[in-house]
Amino acid sequence: MEPVLRHATFYFPDNSNIRLTWPRQGSKDPQIFASQVKKSLESDKFMAEVEGQLLMIPMRNVKYVVISPAPESLPQGIVRNARMAT
Repeated sequence: MEPVLRHATFYFPDNSNIRLTWPRQGSKDPQIFASQVKKSLESDKFMAEVEGQLLMIPMRNVKYVVISPAPESLPQGIVRNARMAT
């Protein structure tokens, strides 16, 4: 069975973007995972090992990030089940 891939697309002010995919990471414990998500949201940079290289994205240069699928466990205060309005 193939692992479920996670996706993140980082959108920049110049309208360019970077899309990353990766397999599920870390702990399956919902509390530990929620804590890791919270740390990521509060960080000033996103870092990932990509094809043997370290990629660092300063979050001050990012308009927004879309992550799919949303993690099952999220820190308190994040709105769930929202929809994009047109």
